[in-house]
Amino acid sequence: MAEVKNTKQESFWVLLAQSGDKEAFNKLLKAIEKPLYRYVYRLAGEHALAEDILQEVFILIYRKLGWLQEPKLFRAWTYRIASREAFKRLKNEKHWSEQIRDNEVLETIPSQSTDSIDKRELLERLSTLIFKLSPASRAVLILHYQNDLPLTEIAEILGIAVGTVKSRLAYGLEKLRQEIKKE
Repeated sequence: MAEVKNTKQESFWVLLAQSGDKEAFNKLLKAIEKPLYRYVYRLAGEHALAEDILQEVFILIYRKLGWLQEPKLFRAWTYRIASREAFKRLKNEKHWSEQIRDNEVLETIPSQSTDSIDKRELLERLSTLIFKLSPASRAVLILHYQNDLPLTEIAEILGIAVGTVKSRLAYGLEKLRQEIKKE
């Protein structure tokens, strides 16, 4: 019930902001700032980079808010903008090319036995392990498991088919399972 109220409130703020109300725009940004930052940070992996991306996202929201035709889709629309901006930024910075991707090199790194790792340590390592995934799979996992969004909404946010969301989710989970077994 609170979610419906929040959606209606956000829709109202969107309409006010579209008509030039700066206070309503500020309320919109405050309402989405923390969840959007958490999402972008989980994609980027660095606080400074996440803050830069979020700043760009807010500028884009400011510039394009007038084009949003369905105020109730504001939150999904902002996640879509954030996803695109994060992917673009990560690609431009070649963040992923610095990671070791050669399986032979990874296999030579000594790992701890699975008996010595307890569940708490594994959960702490999960945030590190998720960065071994592609940004596309990572985005789907974060939106689904950490932000509790349904697959249909994730598809809408990322601008892809639901089947693609499912395959990225399955691929990401399989890769995580493989990494956990290595741990």
